[in-house]
Amino acid sequence: MTTESQSAVKNILHVESSLFGEGGVSSQLSTELVAKLQNKYANVNASVNTGVNTGVNIVKRNLAADPIPHLDLATITAIGEGKPVIGDTLIQELKDADIVVLGVPMYNFGVPSGLKAWFDHIARAGSTFKYTETGPVGLLENKKVYVVTSRGGYHKGAASDVEVPFLKTFLGFLGLNDVEFIYAEGLNLSGKREQGLADASAKIAALVGEEVA
Repeated sequence: MTTESQSAVKNILHVESSLFGEGGVSSQLSTELVAKLQNKYANVNASVNTGVNTGVNIVKRNLAADPIPHLDLATITAIGEGKPVIGDTLIQELKDADIVVLGVPMYNFGVPSGLKAWFDHIARAGSTFKYTETGPVGLLENKKVYVVTSRGGYHKGAASDVEVPFLKTFLGFLGLNDVEFIYAEGLNLSGKREQGLADASAKIAALVGEEVA
């Protein structure tokens, strides 16, 4: 049983990182997934909490339209002095989310720099992870994460896919270990784009449908 299916879902955090904004494939597919999840859990909440507000709140971060500054010395100093920084808001959005959906294109074998900036702001000792005698421990638990990744070629399972191992490592460091990847590949190859999009949409539908059952 996935973590988000164990209780009613109230909040979904949707982070888009495509340089093309809403026009990016990862943005469009992750939006498709968010819509299906929102509809699913509105229905689930209605059956569990009859007579109660059953809405599913969506918090969206479009890192192209509203870029987050890269972490710098001034920000690190402010955190140490207990002053408010943008990371406070980003961390709270993440903590409040029952489900996290990330739209992540592959750029030069890695994640977009805007997403890396978001990662750098949300990784904070004492807030999203802690140090112990046996090593760091993630503090974000009981959240489901979906990663919709788009690629021009085919990289899944290949040595060239350094993106997914990085994402698994980083998310796991924060305690986010329940991660599902949806791949849209071959998008820049002649005659392969439509199939890549169709496969990703089918995966999205299957994931949401399987969880309902």
